[in-house]
Amino acid sequence: MFASGLLVGCLIATVGFAVFSRYQSNSVGSRQQILKLAHTQDMGHPVHKAMERMKTRLEELSDNAVTINIYPGAVLGSETQCIEQLQNGSLAMTKTSAAAMENFVPSMAALSYPYVFRDADHYQQVLDGEIGKELLQSGDDKFLRGLCYYDAGSRNFYSKDKPIRSPDDLKGLKIRVMNSATAINMVKAMGGAPTPIAWGELYSSLAQGTVDGAENNLPSFTTNKHYEVCKHFALDGHTRVPDMLLISTKVMERLDPQVQQWLQQAASESAVYQRELWQVMTAEAMERAISEGVTIYEVDTSAFAKMVAPMLEQVQDPDVAKLLKRIASVGREDAKRTDE
Repeated sequence: MFASGLLVGCLIATVGFAVFSRYQSNSVGSRQQILKLAHTQDMGHPVHKAMERMKTRLEELSDNAVTINIYPGAVLGSETQCIEQLQNGSLAMTKTSAAAMENFVPSMAALSYPYVFRDADHYQQVLDGEIGKELLQSGDDKFLRGLCYYDAGSRNFYSKDKPIRSPDDLKGLKIRVMNSATAINMVKAMGGAPTPIAWGELYSSLAQGTVDGAENNLPSFTTNKHYEVCKHFALDGHTRVPDMLLISTKVMERLDPQVQQWLQQAASESAVYQRELWQVMTAEAMERAISEGVTIYEVDTSAFAKMVAPMLEQVQDPDVAKLLKRIASVGREDAKRTDE
Protein backbone atom coordinates (compact mmCIF):
# COMPACT_ATOMS: atom_id res chain seq x y z
CA MET A 1 0.00 0.00 0.00
CA PHE A 2 2.86 2.32 0.83
CA ALA A 3 4.51 1.59 -2.52
CA SER A 4 1.24 2.12 -4.40
CA GLY A 5 0.61 5.43 -2.62
CA LEU A 6 4.12 6.59 -3.39
CA LEU A 7 3.66 5.71 -7.07
CA VAL A 8 0.34 7.57 -7.31
CA GLY A 9 1.87 10.56 -5.55
CA CYS A 10 4.77 10.65 -7.99
CA LEU A 11 2.40 10.47 -10.98
CA ILE A 12 0.26 13.33 -9.65
CA ALA A 13 3.35 15.43 -8.97
CA THR A 14 4.76 14.73 -12.43
CA VAL A 15 1.51 15.59 -14.23
CA GLY A 16 1.03 18.67 -12.06
CA PHE A 17 4.55 19.92 -12.79
CA ALA A 18 4.08 19.37 -16.53
CA VAL A 19 0.82 21.33 -16.57
CA PHE A 20 2.34 24.10 -14.46
CA SER A 21 5.40 24.33 -16.72
CA ARG A 22 3.23 24.49 -19.84
CA TYR A 23 1.08 27.21 -18.28
CA GLN A 24 4.15 29.20 -17.29
CA SER A 25 5.63 29.06 -20.79
CA ASN A 26 2.36 30.11 -22.44
CA SER A 27 0.75 32.23 -19.76
CA VAL A 28 0.83 35.51 -21.72
CA GLY A 29 -0.30 33.96 -24.98
CA SER A 30 -3.10 31.92 -23.40
CA ARG A 31 -4.58 34.87 -21.51
CA GLN A 32 -3.93 37.62 -24.09
CA GLN A 33 -6.93 38.87 -26.02
CA ILE A 34 -6.23 39.51 -29.71
CA LEU A 35 -8.37 41.84 -31.81
CA LYS A 36 -8.16 41.62 -35.61
CA LEU A 37 -8.04 44.90 -37.53
CA ALA A 38 -8.02 45.02 -41.35
CA HIS A 39 -7.80 48.00 -43.73
CA THR A 40 -6.98 48.80 -47.37
CA GLN A 41 -4.08 51.26 -46.99
CA ASP A 42 -0.39 50.42 -47.36
CA MET A 43 1.96 50.23 -44.39
CA GLY A 44 3.47 53.66 -45.08
CA HIS A 45 0.12 55.46 -44.85
CA PRO A 46 -0.55 57.69 -41.80
CA VAL A 47 -3.65 55.62 -41.02
CA HIS A 48 -1.61 52.42 -40.70
CA LYS A 49 1.04 54.16 -38.60
CA ALA A 50 -1.70 55.50 -36.32
CA MET A 51 -3.06 51.98 -35.92
CA GLU A 52 0.38 50.72 -34.95
CA ARG A 53 0.49 53.48 -32.31
CA MET A 54 -2.95 52.36 -31.07
CA LYS A 55 -1.75 48.74 -30.83
CA THR A 56 1.30 49.76 -28.78
CA ARG A 57 -0.76 52.02 -26.52
CA LEU A 58 -3.39 49.33 -25.90
CA GLU A 59 -0.67 46.88 -24.89
CA GLU A 60 0.75 49.48 -22.50
CA LEU A 61 -2.62 50.26 -20.93
CA SER A 62 -3.56 46.59 -20.53
CA ASP A 63 -0.10 45.38 -19.48
CA ASN A 64 -0.09 43.18 -22.62
CA ALA A 65 -3.40 41.55 -21.71
CA VAL A 66 -4.90 42.85 -24.97
CA THR A 67 -3.30 43.42 -28.37
CA ILE A 68 -4.26 44.07 -31.99
CA ASN A 69 -3.23 42.13 -35.10
CA ILE A 70 -3.26 44.53 -38.07
CA TYR A 71 -3.85 43.34 -41.65
CA PRO A 72 -3.11 46.17 -44.16
CA GLY A 73 -3.30 46.36 -47.95
CA ALA A 74 -6.79 44.87 -48.35
CA VAL A 75 -5.50 41.35 -47.58
CA LEU A 76 -8.81 40.58 -45.86
CA GLY A 77 -10.96 42.34 -48.45
CA SER A 78 -12.19 45.73 -49.65
CA GLU A 79 -13.62 48.40 -47.37
CA THR A 80 -17.15 47.13 -47.93
CA GLN A 81 -16.12 43.51 -47.40
CA CYS A 82 -14.37 44.40 -44.14
CA ILE A 83 -17.46 46.27 -42.93
CA GLU A 84 -19.57 43.20 -43.67
CA GLN A 85 -17.13 41.06 -41.65
CA LEU A 86 -17.59 43.45 -38.74
CA GLN A 87 -21.33 42.98 -38.99
CA ASN A 88 -21.08 39.21 -38.63
CA GLY A 89 -18.45 39.48 -35.91
CA SER A 90 -15.65 37.66 -37.75
CA LEU A 91 -13.49 40.82 -37.78
CA ALA A 92 -13.08 43.23 -34.87
CA MET A 93 -12.10 46.53 -36.52
CA THR A 94 -11.58 48.28 -39.83
CA LYS A 95 -11.02 51.72 -41.34
CA THR A 96 -13.45 53.10 -43.86
CA SER A 97 -14.29 56.37 -45.54
CA ALA A 98 -17.39 58.07 -44.19
CA ALA A 99 -18.58 58.04 -47.81
CA ALA A 100 -18.68 54.22 -47.77
CA MET A 101 -20.76 54.35 -44.59
CA GLU A 102 -23.58 56.05 -46.51
CA ASN A 103 -24.69 52.57 -47.65
CA PHE A 104 -25.19 51.55 -44.01
CA VAL A 105 -26.12 54.88 -42.39
CA PRO A 106 -27.80 57.18 -44.98
CA SER A 107 -27.47 60.31 -42.84
CA MET A 108 -23.67 59.94 -43.10
CA ALA A 109 -24.04 61.37 -46.63
CA ALA A 110 -24.06 64.85 -45.07
CA LEU A 111 -20.29 64.62 -44.59
CA SER A 112 -19.75 64.13 -48.35
CA TYR A 113 -21.52 67.26 -49.58
CA PRO A 114 -19.32 70.00 -51.11
CA TYR A 115 -18.43 72.93 -48.88
CA VAL A 116 -20.45 71.60 -45.96
CA PHE A 117 -17.36 72.59 -43.92
CA ARG A 118 -16.26 76.23 -44.04
CA ASP A 119 -12.61 75.36 -43.42
CA ALA A 120 -10.33 72.88 -41.66
CA ASP A 121 -11.13 74.32 -38.21
CA HIS A 122 -14.89 73.99 -38.75
CA TYR A 123 -14.36 70.42 -40.00
CA GLN A 124 -12.47 69.49 -36.84
CA GLN A 125 -14.98 71.26 -34.58
CA VAL A 126 -17.81 69.19 -36.04
CA LEU A 127 -15.98 65.86 -35.75
CA ASP A 128 -14.76 66.55 -32.22
CA GLY A 129 -18.13 67.87 -31.06
CA GLU A 130 -21.61 66.53 -30.39
CA ILE A 131 -22.42 65.82 -34.05
CA GLY A 132 -19.25 63.81 -34.57
CA LYS A 133 -19.90 61.72 -31.46
CA GLU A 134 -23.48 61.03 -32.54
CA LEU A 135 -22.36 59.88 -35.99
CA LEU A 136 -19.82 57.49 -34.46
CA GLN A 137 -22.73 55.73 -32.73
CA SER A 138 -25.23 56.04 -35.58
CA GLY A 139 -24.38 52.60 -36.98
CA ASP A 140 -25.00 50.68 -33.76
CA ASP A 141 -28.17 49.11 -35.13
CA LYS A 142 -26.05 47.78 -38.02
CA PHE A 143 -23.49 46.35 -35.55
CA LEU A 144 -20.99 49.12 -36.40
CA ARG A 145 -19.56 51.47 -33.78
CA GLY A 146 -17.15 54.29 -34.60
CA LEU A 147 -14.17 54.69 -32.27
CA CYS A 148 -12.60 57.79 -33.82
CA TYR A 149 -12.05 59.77 -37.03
CA TYR A 150 -8.88 59.85 -39.10
CA ASP A 151 -8.10 62.87 -41.27
CA ALA A 152 -8.30 62.29 -45.03
CA GLY A 153 -7.65 65.91 -45.99
CA SER A 154 -9.53 67.97 -48.55
CA ARG A 155 -10.26 66.97 -52.14
CA ASN A 156 -9.17 69.35 -54.87
CA PHE A 157 -9.29 69.56 -58.67
CA TYR A 158 -6.21 68.88 -60.80
CA SER A 159 -5.91 68.93 -64.58
CA LYS A 160 -3.65 68.23 -67.56
CA ASP A 161 -3.72 71.09 -70.04
CA LYS A 162 -5.24 74.13 -68.37
CA PRO A 163 -5.57 75.30 -64.77
CA ILE A 164 -8.90 75.25 -62.92
CA ARG A 165 -8.98 78.61 -61.18
CA SER A 166 -12.75 79.12 -61.24
CA PRO A 167 -15.89 77.08 -62.00
CA ASP A 168 -15.82 78.51 -65.54
CA ASP A 169 -12.59 76.61 -66.17
CA LEU A 170 -14.41 73.32 -65.56
CA LYS A 171 -16.78 73.81 -68.48
CA GLY A 172 -16.26 71.10 -71.07
CA LEU A 173 -13.67 69.23 -68.98
CA LYS A 174 -14.10 65.53 -68.30
CA ILE A 175 -13.31 65.10 -64.61
CA ARG A 176 -12.82 61.72 -63.02
CA VAL A 177 -14.98 61.24 -59.93
CA MET A 178 -15.81 58.38 -57.57
CA ASN A 179 -18.91 56.39 -58.47
CA SER A 180 -20.95 58.55 -56.11
CA ALA A 181 -24.15 60.44 -56.88
CA THR A 182 -22.96 63.33 -54.68
CA ALA A 183 -19.63 63.62 -56.51
CA ILE A 184 -21.28 63.36 -59.93
CA ASN A 185 -23.87 66.03 -59.13
CA MET A 186 -21.19 68.31 -57.70
CA VAL A 187 -19.09 68.34 -60.88
CA LYS A 188 -22.23 68.77 -63.00
CA ALA A 189 -23.29 71.76 -60.90
CA MET A 190 -19.89 73.37 -61.50
CA GLY A 191 -20.16 72.89 -65.27
CA GLY A 192 -17.85 69.94 -65.72
CA ALA A 193 -18.50 66.50 -67.20
CA PRO A 194 -18.20 63.93 -64.37
CA THR A 195 -16.68 60.64 -65.45
CA PRO A 196 -16.68 57.76 -62.93
CA ILE A 197 -13.51 55.68 -63.30
CA ALA A 198 -11.93 53.16 -60.95
CA TRP A 199 -9.02 54.65 -59.00
CA GLY A 200 -6.61 52.01 -60.27
CA GLU A 201 -7.38 52.95 -63.88
CA LEU A 202 -7.08 56.71 -63.44
CA TYR A 203 -3.39 57.17 -64.30
CA SER A 204 -3.79 55.53 -67.71
CA SER A 205 -7.08 57.37 -68.29
CA LEU A 206 -5.32 60.69 -67.70
CA ALA A 207 -2.36 59.73 -69.88
CA GLN A 208 -4.59 58.57 -72.73
CA GLY A 209 -6.88 61.59 -72.55
CA THR A 210 -9.97 59.67 -71.49
CA VAL A 211 -10.40 62.38 -68.85
CA ASP A 212 -8.96 65.88 -68.59
CA GLY A 213 -8.51 65.90 -64.85
CA ALA A 214 -9.56 64.48 -61.51
CA GLU A 215 -10.02 65.42 -57.86
CA ASN A 216 -8.39 64.16 -54.69
CA ASN A 217 -6.07 65.16 -51.85
CA LEU A 218 -2.42 66.09 -52.35
CA PRO A 219 -0.89 62.92 -50.81
CA SER A 220 -2.96 60.71 -53.15
CA PHE A 221 -2.00 62.93 -56.09
CA THR A 222 1.73 62.52 -55.46
CA THR A 223 1.76 58.94 -54.16
CA ASN A 224 0.12 57.75 -57.39
CA LYS A 225 2.41 59.95 -59.54
CA HIS A 226 -0.44 61.82 -61.21
CA TYR A 227 1.95 64.79 -61.32
CA GLU A 228 3.60 63.06 -64.26
CA VAL A 229 0.49 63.80 -66.33
CA CYS A 230 -1.28 66.68 -64.56
CA LYS A 231 0.70 69.88 -63.98
CA HIS A 232 -2.11 72.03 -62.53
CA PHE A 233 -3.47 71.60 -58.98
CA ALA A 234 -6.13 73.95 -57.55
CA LEU A 235 -6.59 74.26 -53.79
CA ASP A 236 -10.38 74.58 -53.95
CA GLY A 237 -11.03 72.09 -51.10
CA HIS A 238 -14.53 71.21 -52.28
CA THR A 239 -15.00 68.29 -49.88
CA ARG A 240 -13.52 67.02 -46.61
CA VAL A 241 -14.67 63.44 -46.06
CA PRO A 242 -13.13 61.86 -42.96
CA ASP A 243 -12.09 58.26 -42.46
CA MET A 244 -13.60 56.34 -39.56
CA LEU A 245 -12.19 53.58 -37.34
CA LEU A 246 -15.01 51.09 -36.77
CA ILE A 247 -15.43 48.21 -34.35
CA SER A 248 -17.99 45.42 -34.51
CA THR A 249 -20.52 45.90 -31.70
CA LYS A 250 -20.73 42.09 -31.53
CA VAL A 251 -17.02 41.99 -30.68
CA MET A 252 -17.15 45.04 -28.43
CA GLU A 253 -19.95 43.58 -26.30
CA ARG A 254 -17.75 40.58 -25.56
CA LEU A 255 -15.01 42.80 -24.15
CA ASP A 256 -14.71 43.62 -20.47
CA PRO A 257 -15.76 47.25 -19.73
CA GLN A 258 -12.20 48.02 -18.68
CA VAL A 259 -10.88 46.71 -22.00
CA GLN A 260 -13.44 48.82 -23.84
CA GLN A 261 -12.17 51.88 -22.00
CA TRP A 262 -8.52 51.07 -22.80
CA LEU A 263 -9.38 50.52 -26.45
CA GLN A 264 -11.27 53.81 -26.75
CA GLN A 265 -8.41 55.69 -25.11
CA ALA A 266 -5.85 54.10 -27.42
CA ALA A 267 -8.00 54.85 -30.48
CA SER A 268 -8.56 58.49 -29.48
CA GLU A 269 -4.84 59.02 -28.94
CA SER A 270 -4.08 57.41 -32.31
CA ALA A 271 -6.43 59.89 -34.01
CA VAL A 272 -4.46 62.84 -32.64
CA TYR A 273 -1.22 61.22 -33.83
CA GLN A 274 -2.67 60.52 -37.28
CA ARG A 275 -3.69 64.15 -37.76
CA GLU A 276 -0.13 65.23 -37.06
CA LEU A 277 1.22 62.68 -39.55
CA TRP A 278 -1.33 63.77 -42.17
CA GLN A 279 -0.30 67.42 -41.91
CA VAL A 280 3.36 66.48 -42.37
CA MET A 281 2.54 64.19 -45.31
CA THR A 282 0.42 66.88 -46.99
CA ALA A 283 3.21 69.44 -46.69
CA GLU A 284 5.70 66.95 -48.11
CA ALA A 285 3.28 66.11 -50.94
CA MET A 286 3.01 69.78 -51.90
CA GLU A 287 6.81 70.13 -51.97
CA ARG A 288 7.06 66.99 -54.11
CA ALA A 289 4.41 68.21 -56.54
CA ILE A 290 6.13 71.57 -56.97
CA SER A 291 9.51 69.90 -57.48
CA GLU A 292 7.91 67.81 -60.25
CA GLY A 293 6.79 70.93 -62.10
CA VAL A 294 3.22 71.19 -60.84
CA THR A 295 1.77 74.67 -60.34
CA ILE A 296 -0.33 75.00 -57.17
CA TYR A 297 -3.16 77.53 -57.43
CA GLU A 298 -4.82 79.38 -54.56
CA VAL A 299 -8.40 79.98 -55.71
CA ASP A 300 -11.54 81.83 -54.60
CA THR A 301 -13.41 78.95 -52.98
CA SER A 302 -16.55 81.07 -52.56
CA ALA A 303 -17.06 81.01 -56.34
CA PHE A 304 -17.04 77.20 -56.33
CA ALA A 305 -19.25 77.04 -53.22
CA LYS A 306 -21.82 79.33 -54.86
CA MET A 307 -22.20 76.94 -57.80
CA VAL A 308 -23.05 73.96 -55.57
CA ALA A 309 -25.14 75.81 -52.97
CA PRO A 310 -28.40 74.57 -54.57
CA MET A 311 -27.30 70.99 -53.88
CA LEU A 312 -27.35 71.67 -50.16
CA GLU A 313 -30.64 73.56 -50.35
CA GLN A 314 -32.45 70.85 -52.30
CA VAL A 315 -31.54 67.79 -50.23
CA GLN A 316 -34.46 65.34 -50.26
CA ASP A 317 -33.57 63.19 -47.24
CA PRO A 318 -34.96 65.01 -44.16
CA ASP A 319 -32.36 63.50 -41.83
CA VAL A 320 -29.49 64.64 -44.08
CA ALA A 321 -31.04 68.11 -44.48
CA LYS A 322 -31.39 68.48 -40.71
CA LEU A 323 -27.82 67.35 -40.17
CA LEU A 324 -26.49 69.80 -42.76
CA LYS A 325 -28.18 72.67 -40.91
CA ARG A 326 -26.71 71.54 -37.61
CA ILE A 327 -23.23 71.31 -39.14
CA ALA A 328 -23.58 74.80 -40.62
CA SER A 329 -24.49 76.22 -37.19
CA VAL A 330 -21.38 74.84 -35.45
CA GLY A 331 -19.08 77.71 -34.52
CA ARG A 332 -21.56 80.38 -35.61
CA GLU A 333 -22.65 81.23 -32.07
CA ASP A 334 -19.05 81.58 -30.90
CA ALA A 335 -18.30 83.88 -33.83
CA LYS A 336 -21.42 85.93 -33.06
CA ARG A 337 -20.41 86.41 -29.42
CA THR A 338 -16.92 87.46 -30.53
CA ASP A 339 -18.38 90.06 -32.88
CA GLU A 340 -20.60 91.41 -30.12
